Amino acid sequence: MTLAHPIERGGHPLLNKVPEVALIFWIIKIMSTTVGETGADYLAVHVGLGTGVTTAITVSLLLLALAWQLSAQRYIPAIYWLTVVLISVVGTQLTDFLTDKLDISLYVSTFGFAAILAATFAIWYSRERTLSVHSIVTARRELFYWTAILFTFALGTAAGDLATEALSLGFNLGVLAFGALIALITLAYYMGGNAVLTFWLAYILTRPLGASLGDLLSQAREYGGLGFGTIYTSLAFLAVIILLVATLSINAGPTQVRQEEPGNA
Repeated sequence: MTLAHPIERGGHPLLNKVPEVALIFWIIKIMSTTVGETGADYLAVHVGLGTGVTTAITVSLLLLALAWQLSAQRYIPAIYWLTVVLISVVGTQLTDFLTDKLDISLYVSTFGFAAILAATFAIWYSRERTLSVHSIVTARRELFYWTAILFTFALGTAAGDLATEALSLGFNLGVLAFGALIALITLAYYMGGNAVLTFWLAYILTRPLGASLGDLLSQAREYGGLGFGTIYTSLAFLAVIILLVATLSINAGPTQVRQEEPGNA
C-alpha cells in the first residue's frame, strides 16, 4: 500500500491511535488471539471461576482498558495491545456463550456475526468515508474501530469452531488451512489488491488461525493436540507478547495519520 503525506490540522500532523501494520503487528495479533482462546478456558475451567464470573471479570477489565485507550492522545503500545488481548478474550466468550449456553448453531452465529460486522463497516464508511486503520484520529472513528475489532474476534471464533469442530477439520488442518488463506490474502495485497479489504480479511482470519494454534498446543494428545495445557500455552504466549510490546514501547514514536491513495478506502 502506497502512502501519501501525513494529513495535517492547524499545521500539526494528526496522530493515529493504532500501530503501523507490519510483521510484528501480525505476530502479536495471532498470539493475542491464542491467549484469548486459552486464557478464557483456563479462568473458567481450571481456576474454577465458571463462565459467568469469568465473563464479568473480563468484560470489566476490557471496559477499563478501552476507557484508558480512548483517553490516550496517541498510540501507546502497552495500552493498545492490552485492549486487544482483552477484546480477544471477550470476543471468544461471546461466541462460546451463544454456542454453549444458548445452543445456537455455529452456522447461525458465523453468518450472524458476519452480518453484524458488515453492518458495522457499512455504518462506519457512511459516516467517515473510510475504513482505513491509518486514520483513526477521532473518538468516533476509534469507537467504530474497536466495535469492528470485537466482531472480528467473535466472527473468527465462530468460523474457526465451525471449521475445526462442526466440519471436523481438526487443529492441524485448521492451522494449515487458515494459514494458507492468510498467505493468499497477503499475496493478493502485494499484487495490488485493495489494502483495506485485504487488511480486514486477514484480521478476521488470524482469529481462527490463532485459536487453532492455541488448541493444537494446549489440548490433550487424545483430542489431537500436543498436550502442553492451557496454562503453559497462555503463559508462553503472554511472555512473548510482553517482550514484543516492551520492544515496541522502547522504540515507539508518534504515529502520524496517513492518507491512502484513491481506491484504498
